[in-house]
Amino acid sequence: MLYVIGLGLCDEKDITIRGLEAVKRCKAIYLEAYTSLLLVPKEKLEKFYGKEIVVADREFVEMEADKMLDAAAGHDIAFLVVGDPFGATTHTDLQIRAHQKGIKVEVIHNASILNAVGACGLQLYRYGEAVSIVFFTDTWRPDSFYDRIMTNRQQGLHTLCLLDIKVKEPSLESLARGKKVYEPARFMTVNTAIEQLLEIESSRKLGAFNADSLAIGVARIGAPSQQIVAGTMQELLNVDFGEPLHSLIIAGDMHVIESEFLEHFRVISANR
Repeated sequence: MLYVIGLGLCDEKDITIRGLEAVKRCKAIYLEAYTSLLLVPKEKLEKFYGKEIVVADREFVEMEADKMLDAAAGHDIAFLVVGDPFGATTHTDLQIRAHQKGIKVEVIHNASILNAVGACGLQLYRYGEAVSIVFFTDTWRPDSFYDRIMTNRQQGLHTLCLLDIKVKEPSLESLARGKKVYEPARFMTVNTAIEQLLEIESSRKLGAFNADSLAIGVARIGAPSQQIVAGTMQELLNVDFGEPLHSLIIAGDMHVIESEFLEHFRVISANR
């Protein structure tokens, strides 16, 4: 049996009781560590679960996952996912591969940014399609998500922007030399995301948003130190959101209840 277990958003104690019981039954435990990260090191999980944990990075999941699946054919194996198991397409693919091998899969759900973002006061059913924003490079400045934000805004819907993380990413130079050298971990901030978005708008000029558009920056949602700040994009550029992980919401049309709730997080209030 392969257990795909959501861990929630914050620390070792966010796992559900059902998830913890499954972990304790398993012979081997893998922690997916590239689509998102918990706010605590894996050693805290190991101490709380009473089990050794193997970190499954991108290379493992994409190239060596068959080893884990083959083990699950005869033993209980746990694959731990930050947030909810279906928050990333990678985990859907893993389940498809398990089914193709005739391996039973049990999914144990948990909170993810896709629902916990409701903490900012914008109603979840008023969100459109979520988008991912990746780091610009000198030669690559992707903007394919711009059209989806535009569509959401035209329909009066909010847009959740999931911000890039780079964990154990090989540098392009090292790949060109045929020997992988990994870059330091990087986590996109709300500020960087807004800078990139405004650059794209200045190029596309279709009016999906601008410096005066209402947005909400969120950081470490689900943790005691969570931070939520609302303001114009220009105002949020000057806010220090602290440690990762960050996400950004571009507001659509506001219901009166949403507007009232959001006042608690306006830039002026947040900086008092």
